[in-house]
Formats: sequence, C-alpha cells, structure tokens
Amino acid sequence: MFKKVLVTGGAGFIGSNFLHYMVNKYPDYFFINLDLLTYAGNLENLVGIEKKPNYQFIKGDIADQKLVNKIVGDGVDCIINFAAESHVDRSIYDPGIFVKTNITGTLVLLEAARKYGVKKFIQISTDEVYGSLGPKGLFTEESPLAPNSPYSASKASADLLVRTYHRTFGLPVNITRCSNNYGPYQFPEKLIPLFITNALEEKELPLYGDGLNVRDWIYVEDHCHAIDLVLHRGKNGEIYNIGANNEMTNLEITRIILEELGKSGSLIKFVKDRPGHDRRYAIDSTKIRQDLGWIPKYNFKDGIKKTIQWYKNHKHWWKRIKSTNMYGYTAKS
Repeated sequence: MFKKVLVTGGAGFIGSNFLHYMVNKYPDYFFINLDLLTYAGNLENLVGIEKKPNYQFIKGDIADQKLVNKIVGDGVDCIINFAAESHVDRSIYDPGIFVKTNITGTLVLLEAARKYGVKKFIQISTDEVYGSLGPKGLFTEESPLAPNSPYSASKASADLLVRTYHRTFGLPVNITRCSNNYGPYQFPEKLIPLFITNALEEKELPLYGDGLNVRDWIYVEDHCHAIDLVLHRGKNGEIYNIGANNEMTNLEITRIILEELGKSGSLIKFVKDRPGHDRRYAIDSTKIRQDLGWIPKYNFKDGIKKTIQWYKNHKHWWKRIKSTNMYGYTAKS
C-alpha cells in the first residue's frame, strides 16, 4: 500500500521499536528514519535492521524545512511523526526546545505532506494532552484537551495543527494518543528504566511525592501493533486512543521492579513532587478495539518481566548512557 514511509524520531524509544516491528514485517515498504540524534536518540537502538535493504537513516531536524521538503519531495507517501521532546521535567526547565520540535517541527512536516500529496500523516501524540483525571473515569477521544505541562501543551498544540490540516486542506491524517509505554530501548530518565537500572546498581529510586500517581501502562510492542493498524485501516481524520487497561500507582510499579530483581524496599527514596504533576491518566481504547480490531498481546506481569530481562541483558547500552548523559532529573511518571 505504501512504497515509501518517512518515520521521524526513529532512533528514540518508541520510534526504534516501531521500525524493528515494521521493517521486518513489510519488506516491500521502504522506511526512511529521520532523527536529529539528540540526547535520547541512539543508533544502537537500530542494530539488526540498520543494513536492511528497505531501511535508510538520515540525520536531521524535522524543523529543517529544506531537508524535510527534499526527503518528502522524493516520493514519500506516508509520514509517521514520532519525533518529539518528551520528558516533562525537561520541559519545565527549558520549554523553548519543546515549542521548536513539537510544534514548529510538526508544522514543517504537515506543510511538506500537503505540498507533495502525502497519502497518510500519523501524529503520535500522548494521553497527557487530556490533563489529569480524578479517581474515576477514562479519557475518550472526545475528552477536552487540558494539558498541565509545557511538554503536554506542545503536544496538544501539534495535535490541533494536525486536525486543521485535515479540516482545512483535506490532508489524510490520524492522531494516536497512547498511555505510558515501557519496554526495550527506553531512555533511562523515565520511571521504569530509571528504576530498573538504579536497582541493578543498588542506587536509590527517587519517587515523586507520595508515589500514588496513577498511570495506564502499555508494552511498547502493543503500541507498535496499534499504529500499524491505524496506518493501514485508520479512517482519515480520526483520533485513536491506545491503552492496555493496566492502571497502577508509581509506588506499585516500583515495588514490582524491586521484587522482580530481589532488591530491598529501602532503595525507595520519596522526593519533592514536581510542579503540576498530573494525578491520574487512564485511557478508554474502545474505539480502536472495535473499529480496527486491536487487542494488546502483553499483560503487565509478562511485559515488565520481559523489560527487566532486557535491561539485565543490555547493561552495556544503559551504562554508557547513564555515564555520559548528565540529565540530572528524576523519573517522568
């Protein structure tokens, strides 16, 4: 269906997992990975597919209009935009880069898609654009956007731009909003990989506030499968929420990790909460399940075991990152 697919941010966590999934599944498609290789982008994430005949890497910025136009103008018929600054703590310290990448970068991609007649544009968004939930209820695709951090505000802004390009220009688009992902290649500033790797090193696990913030967790491969379905069967203009119904507090997640690794609860250190920390996210994914037939493969128990084992087996990957990246923040949750 698609001869040439541009995947932006494909050296990051979800993007690289998606490329592993798609490059092997669709040998007749050609995948271009455009990534600036900022701190969270890592070409080691693409080992195993980097020499495949249907894969190409280009280093560059999605906000570089000249470069994006050249790539898309060479015959790209689908764009899947994973590229984003995504760490909430970093957005509090430096909001400007989030505006540049998440908003301006998305606009550049949309303009190229419109100019060159791209057949499908998929914006990979987040449930964080909906803001914070109370103890009951679920986010649906109709929930109002109420972002509470510069990160989520920039993603909500990008979503609105994508929507306007469909309504105003007729661009065939979809927006996906997924709950918290976990799995291989996740940069160790996020809660699960940070806590796994810290526990393996017998270091403290810095847990925000009372640890009772709730998130809905999904194994990254299940997210990739959902995007695959949206790409091939998603109705133009539609938004799809993606969630696996695995709601847990951050404290529960922390204790599961420690138990799986046989580590002491004394490693937990409660730290001052971050500003504007959303209390609960939870996704209603009825629409994508009913309309596209998506069903998650992994329950949390199996997914977290698989994830922990990956970090145990790939110490060289995360030890290098943690030794060279002075990110200096606690975990996103």
